Amino acid sequence: METARIERRIGVRATPEHIWGLIADLPGWSRWNPIETGLEGAIAFGAGISLTETIKGLPERRVAARVGDWQPYSQLVWTENRGLWSRSVRYFEIQPLDEPNACIAANGFIFSGLRGEMFFDTHRARLRHSVDAVADAWKAAAEA
Repeated sequence: METARIERRIGVRATPEHIWGLIADLPGWSRWNPIETGLEGAIAFGAGISLTETIKGLPERRVAARVGDWQPYSQLVWTENRGLWSRSVRYFEIQPLDEPNACIAANGFIFSGLRGEMFFDTHRARLRHSVDAVADAWKAAAEA
């Protein structure tokens, strides 16, 4: 199965606990995330998460996903089956640095399957803009 990935990693001056606090507060995502809003659900293995995804240049859509993996203060990963031959993975990762109150925060998409690859190829610039916007907003909220 083919996969395509787009990611943004950014340095953040905050503790992993503080950065994770933004992720763990699902209803609060609308305050800082310009792409994914209206989150509902729970952070637990296999739990459902629903949200509204607004990627500039694409129609707004409601997403129903499942938590595939999570680790407090470290990562949240959800998967969405986007129909026959297409699946997407959305992830947020926090990597502490040796310097106090400093981390690398990463967010990205992984698309797999024939249609997932085609979606990625068609919308690569829009997806790049989206992960960049989320990274910048996440950093600003964590450092505020």
